[in-house]
Amino acid sequence: MFENLSQRLSSTINKLRGRARLTEENIRESLREVRVALLEADVALPVVQALIERIKVRAVGQDVLRSLSPGQTLVKVVQQELASVMGTANADLNLATQPPAVILMAGLQGAGKTTTVAKLAKYLHERKKKKVMVVSCDVYRPAAIDQLQTLAGQVGALFHPSEPGQAPVSIAERALDAAKKNYADVLIVDTAGRLAIDAALMEEVASIHAALKPIETLFVVDAMTGQDAANTAKAFSQALPLTGVVLTKTDGDARGGAALSVRYITGRPIKFVGAGEKPDALEPFHPDRAASRILDMGDVLSLVEDVERKIDAEKAQKLAEKVMKGKKFDLNDMRDQLAQMQNMGGLTGLMDKLPGMAQIPQNLKDKVNNKDVDRMIAIINSMTPKERRHPDLLNGSRKLRVAKGAGLQPSDVNRLLKQYQQMEKMMSKLSGGGIKGLMRQMKGMMGPGGPMGMGR
Repeated sequence: MFENLSQRLSSTINKLRGRARLTEENIRESLREVRVALLEADVALPVVQALIERIKVRAVGQDVLRSLSPGQTLVKVVQQELASVMGTANADLNLATQPPAVILMAGLQGAGKTTTVAKLAKYLHERKKKKVMVVSCDVYRPAAIDQLQTLAGQVGALFHPSEPGQAPVSIAERALDAAKKNYADVLIVDTAGRLAIDAALMEEVASIHAALKPIETLFVVDAMTGQDAANTAKAFSQALPLTGVVLTKTDGDARGGAALSVRYITGRPIKFVGAGEKPDALEPFHPDRAASRILDMGDVLSLVEDVERKIDAEKAQKLAEKVMKGKKFDLNDMRDQLAQMQNMGGLTGLMDKLPGMAQIPQNLKDKVNNKDVDRMIAIINSMTPKERRHPDLLNGSRKLRVAKGAGLQPSDVNRLLKQYQQMEKMMSKLSGGGIKGLMRQMKGMMGPGGPMGMGR
């Protein structure tokens, strides 16, 4: 979400990071560059002005100039102020009420409300262990009700039926009654959107709010609209008592202006961000982690959480035991590892959370994409079970058959086998020389130019 801003800010900050001494002049010069970077990222002007002023006050004061490492201290100040303008810490959902806790979703048409309802239902079911019911009060958009019914089935949520001819308030009231009868913990209500803010939309949403008295009222907005997202959220917050914001389509937003503007403009926290179409593509928003990513420090905490939640612990344990016993790492094992990586968002998802990614040239980052991993899995799937267990069997004719089965070329099969051999060698080091052997092997692979010699 912050690629462009991260590249600009990290290069500016890095100029200061290693300096033994900072002056008011070079701090002001750097802050001018930070200001331009924020404006180019479509951050709202009042937010930019407030942010720069707060950083400047701290930077030219006791905090930085008298520090033993002023460059590092300035980076810390910028990180803290970026986090502060986005809300400092994650604002969790408030579900502390007599069940069912009602969550009302509002927003303009096309922002992704309906898919977000399903994603939120999955999040609450899997991570919070809640029984969730969903209902659509959108009686205007064609197939809106059918869409939510389909999504509810995919994410394991109860669905309360509704009809286009019914009144939205009546639908909501009947859904609340049904949620009580079904002992649902949470009722999520999808409302109609418009292409723009209008009085009829606001009046309808306000009527549903008055009837249900939801404990959470979330505004869903498209992150790609930049500072307009913050302005639209502000208009809704004046008509509805919003409790939070959900930013959608953040995977298509390289600027990040909405994330930096929404909290300051509306006074409401960003509670979730959506990145992608998959049902699990919804994550709690952590301002402090987002600030670290903007400054190219990575987001290791989120990466660790992803690993803990999405890696199959049983499979990982079996592979570890297999390797430690000296058994051969085969292509079935490699396919499992690739599938686990895809489950965590693929190579691009992992790279997004690693420190130092802004320093890697864009042309090299563009070469890394999840389609490569999909192709590798397709190649392995095209092999026979025996070939997966014994890759040495793959001669020229077999490689040609495997390539045709995967819709690829024999050269793609050779490339996969080369990568397999590297992984197999690393695993054998682990069983033979222990962890030290594995680290020596990885160090050799890193080379002088970065991962796999990328910088050469």
